[in-house]
Amino acid sequence: MVWFDSAYEAVSRFMDMGGNVLWLIAILLFVMWALIFERVWYFKAGWKKDVAQAISTWEARPERKSWAAHQIRDKLISEARMQINQYLPVIKTMVALCPLLGLLGTVTGMIEVFNIMAVTGGGDAKSMAGGVSRATIPTMAGMVAALSGVFANTYVTRVAQRESEFLEDNLTTDH
Repeated sequence: MVWFDSAYEAVSRFMDMGGNVLWLIAILLFVMWALIFERVWYFKAGWKKDVAQAISTWEARPERKSWAAHQIRDKLISEARMQINQYLPVIKTMVALCPLLGLLGTVTGMIEVFNIMAVTGGGDAKSMAGGVSRATIPTMAGMVAALSGVFANTYVTRVAQRESEFLEDNLTTDH
C-alpha cells in the first residue's frame, strides 16, 4: 500500500508540473489506447465470427459469376471492411493530436516564462526555470504518447489490411 501511495504522489506531482495540458494528453492517451485495445480484441474475438458469416453467406449462393453475384461479393467485402476499419481514423487523429497538445503546453509554459520576465525583469531564475519545465514536460509527454500510438496504429492497420485481403481471397468466384 505504501508503494501505491508513493507512486500516486509521484504521478500527481508530475501531472502538476505540466499544468492542465498534461491532463488533456493523459485523457487523450487513455481514450486512444482504449480504442486500440478494442480493435485488437475485435481482431482476436469478433472478427472470426464476422468472416465466417460472410464466407457462409457467399458459399450458400448457387452461382458466383453473374454481375449480381459480383455486386453481392463487393457488398460483403465492403461491410467487412467497415467493421475492420472502425475507429482506425479516430486513432490516427488522436496520434496526430498528441504532439499538438504537447506544443500547446510548450506555448503556455513559455508564456509563463515571459510573464515572469516582464514582472520581475528577469531576476527570478527559480520561477523562470519552473516555467521552462512547464514548457518542456508537456512536449515530451505529447511526443511519447504519439510514438506509442504510432506503433500501435501501424500494427492495427496492418492487421486490418491483412484480414481484409484474407476475406477477399476466400470469397472466390470459382463455381
